[in-house]
Amino acid sequence: MLELGKAISLLLSIVSLWALMASAFFVPGTRWDERIAMALFLHLAIAACICFASGMVFRADEPIAPRHTLMRTLPVQLFFWSLAGLIVLFLLSWYLSVYYVPMLWKNQPH
Repeated sequence: MLELGKAISLLLSIVSLWALMASAFFVPGTRWDERIAMALFLHLAIAACICFASGMVFRADEPIAPRHTLMRTLPVQLFFWSLAGLIVLFLLSWYLSVYYVPMLWKNQPH
């Protein structure tokens, strides 16, 4: 039963991280500051709670866990790695939209 709980909690972690990525990049008609505020305040908090709760499920079968074993679980590591990738991609897309895309629009025929 615990293995099924681990699989379901990992799936919920992945879905919450997908929702975070979607709110940061795929909301049409919003500015960058609105996207980052919505992604940070709403979806990042929810994804962090789900991933850390899933990490607790992953270490539930250990008799007495050392202090830092929660950070070594798969859902928590997945959260931190995807958060780092999200930050890099967000900053890169922000930079490209501010400095590179306007140069492309200047050269378009009217």
